[in-house]
Amino acid sequence: MTSLERVSISIEKRLLTRLEKLIKSSRYTNRSEFIRDMIRSKLVEQDWANERREVIGTITLIYDHHRRELSEKLTDIQHDHHDEVLASTHVHIAHDRCAEMIMVKGRVDRVRALADRLHREKGVLHAELSMSATGDSLR
Repeated sequence: MTSLERVSISIEKRLLTRLEKLIKSSRYTNRSEFIRDMIRSKLVEQDWANERREVIGTITLIYDHHRRELSEKLTDIQHDHHDEVLASTHVHIAHDRCAEMIMVKGRVDRVRALADRLHREKGVLHAELSMSATGDSLR
């Protein structure tokens, strides 16, 4: 089990009131866990600021299934980045629209290049890169 350290901070009353509202609206049961998660989010941000850092993430695509050869192009791009692609899930969300979630791991610059390349394809209606960390920097 990880040992916990107690810390105390000074904060303006107005900012504390806003913090309490954030904690409540986020449904955290206590300040400590909320602040730990804020710190972890900043650590993930730092990881993604370093182009050579290994990270993990998910690319979500919404695209027009009827766009000529788009499915094949998206698959070809993933094959070009086989070192970064861990898994891919394809779902049909409407007659003419599909969603694809692609789990990726690799250097920031390579993962971003893959997400950008997928997003630029004609017929991709929306693309979102969800960024996380491998966990090394979060302990």
